[in-house]
Amino acid sequence: MEAVEAALGALARKERTVAELRAWLAAQAFEPDVIEAAIERLRDLGQLDDGRFARRYAEDKRELSGWGPERIADALRERGVGAEAIVGALGSDRDAGEEEERAARLLVGRGDGLRDEVARGRAFAYLRRRGYPAEVAYDAVRRAERLRDAA
Repeated sequence: MEAVEAALGALARKERTVAELRAWLAAQAFEPDVIEAAIERLRDLGQLDDGRFARRYAEDKRELSGWGPERIADALRERGVGAEAIVGALGSDRDAGEEEERAARLLVGRGDGLRDEVARGRAFAYLRRRGYPAEVAYDAVRRAERLRDAA
């Protein structure tokens, strides 16, 4: 139970994935079988859930940081989240129209001037770095131009 208590303390300070908590417990010198028992207990208690973590993480990164689905998925994979939880977390991002609108608003909010090909290229590259698929980034640049012109 000492590992469960230590893990609960760690989770109270920062939400973690199963993989992150496993690594944290190992760094605290708990034995592998004790770590697995603690993780199973925390799952049973509803304190550890990669699906919930992935949904919250995706929502935060999408809304607060302007990340696209590719960047979010990469970050979740790096944190040890499984493919099924990632797909579940990005389900709302699968609508290309919503992604495009979000990306276009991001560009308009930045005040990017999109008057020439160089500026549009920079805006496209910016969206790609944020994790938007190429086709969505391209369409979002065009939509941002229309939004800017309409204003």
